[in-house]
Amino acid sequence: MGERFKNKSVLITGGGSGIGRAAAKAFALEGAKVLVSDIDGDAAEVVASDIRSAGGLAKAKRADVTEAGQCADLVRAAVDAFGTLDIAFNNAGVAALPYDDFENGTLDEWRRIMSVNADGVFNCIKAEVPAMKAAGGGAIVNTGSVASQLAVQGLAAYVASKHAVAGLTKAAAVDLIKHNIRVNAVCPGMIRTAMSQPLLDNPELAERFLAGVPAGKTGEPEDIAKAVLYLASDDARYVVGTLLTIDGGVMLL
Repeated sequence: MGERFKNKSVLITGGGSGIGRAAAKAFALEGAKVLVSDIDGDAAEVVASDIRSAGGLAKAKRADVTEAGQCADLVRAAVDAFGTLDIAFNNAGVAALPYDDFENGTLDEWRRIMSVNADGVFNCIKAEVPAMKAAGGGAIVNTGSVASQLAVQGLAAYVASKHAVAGLTKAAAVDLIKHNIRVNAVCPGMIRTAMSQPLLDNPELAERFLAGVPAGKTGEPEDIAKAVLYLASDDARYVVGTLLTIDGGVMLL
């Protein structure tokens, strides 16, 4: 066990799988006390199999980030369990398979994606700030995407939601740094997770997306987790409002 985050309290949404799960394990292995949250039951498995079995300290709590009250409950649970809230990784999100033409997108799909990816991050930040102010400061990391910075054909709602995360990250960073709260975002490219697997399992879609990756392969959740830990650490104490891209070179094209 490392000590980079010894005595630090961390809240992770979307922590039951993929990038969130990798980050929860990585924080715990560096000494953090971790509250792992997800909308399904996988958070408890992460706590039991990935963290406590390795000697770490963690708790699990179900939450739907589209509900502001449930985000507030998460923060209270972290403070009640660990005394403070020092770090938050607002990672919960949803994706969608691309469609052929813009007009094939539906308002229901738009609202579903925006409610989780954009409203969810807003709800979490709003809930986290008072606890971090009480602690004298903190670090917030949001999950954006390469789609926070460019367009992806057939994914209008997803692109819009991740552009919203980018803008919210920068705006919150400007507003909150006076309280010693740093806000940044990671912007992953194609990472192999349960969320991306349906796309990767489609040979035509996989070929289309990987053709735009100079590295020629997907990334792994641990690649993003390492970036999250950097942004949350004292090593990034002067990093404010940054969109840290980890994408195998996609943004170079």
